[in-house]
Amino acid sequence: MSTPTPLFPLPASLRAGLRGLSLRPRRGRGVRGLGLHASRQQGEGLEFSQYRGYQPGDEPRRVDWKLYARAGKLFVRQSEREAPLTIWLLLDASASMAQADRATPAWRRWDAACQLAACITELAIAQGDNLGLAVVGPGGLQLLPATSALRQRDALALQLARITPQGSWPDSDVLGPLYARIGREDLLIAISDGFEDALSSALMRLSASGRDTWLAQLLTAEERDFPFAAGHRFVDPETGLELPGHGPALRAGYLQRFTAAQDALHGRLHAAGVHVATGHTDAPVTALLARLCAQGGQR
Repeated sequence: MSTPTPLFPLPASLRAGLRGLSLRPRRGRGVRGLGLHASRQQGEGLEFSQYRGYQPGDEPRRVDWKLYARAGKLFVRQSEREAPLTIWLLLDASASMAQADRATPAWRRWDAACQLAACITELAIAQGDNLGLAVVGPGGLQLLPATSALRQRDALALQLARITPQGSWPDSDVLGPLYARIGREDLLIAISDGFEDALSSALMRLSASGRDTWLAQLLTAEERDFPFAAGHRFVDPETGLELPGHGPALRAGYLQRFTAAQDALHGRLHAAGVHVATGHTDAPVTALLARLCAQGGQR
């Protein structure tokens, strides 16, 4: 983990980490499908409904090659239970997302968040799903309406490249337009350090209204390990407040309080039905995504 790279195409190492992963809602789907969302990898053995035109990312084994021999065009068999899922990405762009570990100063939490968003986009494309983007920062809410993930990819990359994390999380009412857009069968994935009370309240509100709500919590390695070996000036990135202290003397108390705060946060979110997975900036973002996906399909 060192220098941020363009979001697309994904590096080969990240693409390899996506193998076997899928985004499945934890809650049953009713109006648009029977039961859980069926991705392209999960559509076998279901009752045939209709053909649709081939799209980049479709598996070759889903193509009806006999029909291709007759018609000269590629068509994919579609089952009755297959319906596109709409995935909403909610990214925190407050100042704390600009933090980086001293060992990798060019790799900010924001860079990891954008890379994770790119990985989720690739999964959505592979599944034939729709994707929307919401970014919250001091300037308010920036919104890209949901559309085909394949068509959304370039717009998402451009939007995220323009953003510099700064300031504090605005008033919770800023998410009003997003609440109106997220359908009851949509999936919302928030990417944040999880430290904003307004964000936690928003996620719990969405979950209480029946929305499938996930949090991908990104922490720095220093937040996890507190490796400061001497005197250090600690600065709150959002308020600018400074606190000088001696690292070794503060470490045990910090780790105890930080663990307690994490347990309390996860407890509140889990109790509200929000699915949470935690990752760190010194690990591949696919490790966090794998934890998110591993539990995401469980009800």
